[in-house]
Amino acid sequence: MNLEAVMQELEALGKERTKKIYISNGAHEPLFGVATGAMKPIAKKIKMNQPLAEELYATGNYDAMYFAGIIADPNGMTEEDYERWIDGAYFYMLSDFVVAVTLSESDIAQQVADKWIASGEELRMSAGWSCYCWLLGNRPDHQFSEQKIAGMLELAASTIQDSPTRTKFSMSNFIYTVGISYLPLHAKALETAKALEPIEVQLNNAKSKHLQPAGNILKFLERGQLGFKRKYVRC
Repeated sequence: MNLEAVMQELEALGKERTKKIYISNGAHEPLFGVATGAMKPIAKKIKMNQPLAEELYATGNYDAMYFAGIIADPNGMTEEDYERWIDGAYFYMLSDFVVAVTLSESDIAQQVADKWIASGEELRMSAGWSCYCWLLGNRPDHQFSEQKIAGMLELAASTIQDSPTRTKFSMSNFIYTVGISYLPLHAKALETAKALEPIEVQLNNAKSKHLQPAGNILKFLERGQLGFKRKYVRC
């Protein structure tokens, strides 16, 4: 399938209700409003196709950009490619659920995510922390440095309250992901989460929300899911 054919199929799958939901979360035109599950049949036909993924991402159409992440070749992208993609990620559903997810399946995931975390830019930092969430929730514990992850927990604890909104969300997710999916630091993550709560974030509608990473860890414990790992990251 070429770019035109994929765009036609995505447009046909668009729903006005879904489009409104995406816009309420920060998406803007152009977009069709395609539910992510509805993209799976197209993805099965195409499988992995990096050149087509690049064309789709470059359209600026949210649905096309999301689909690009599904068919991208994570190890076929260089650090410069990921930088270009994060530059184009104009809101968190792209930075955290497209770029970070794709990056997490690459061999350069940690080195790129580390740079983004240190960047001082809200969506880059959010994508960096999110990438570690996807990594820790999928890869075996032995692939990570316990010392490094412990240092990241300390960094999150000391900086989360003063971080930008989307970064706060991703840092909170990181803390509870460590507590759930990285067994060597489960106790430390739970202790860290309890000490931080409540974590207040200001939303666009002027309302505030309180994040509860400790509560999320405890929910997984109650369900007997300590050590949870996803089989796949991308859909």
